[in-house]
Amino acid sequence: MLEILTVAVFLWLMAKSVGFMMKLTWGLAKVVAAVLMVLALPSLIICLVFASGLALLLPILLVAIAACLLKICL
Repeated sequence: MLEILTVAVFLWLMAKSVGFMMKLTWGLAKVVAAVLMVLALPSLIICLVFASGLALLLPILLVAIAACLLKICL
């Protein structure tokens, strides 16, 4: 009888430890994802600006803003 009780307690502890490991892993994964997002997002924006046509869109955007301001003022 004591053996069955001991096995039941160990199975319960194993289930609790697996649940705790899942929670810990999920929390760690969220932290790692947040750090990667903080590091990757600025580099993604820099790559988009310098490697693609967005660098050409900046002067066009400035000209459009200047034209809109002139239109509003006149």
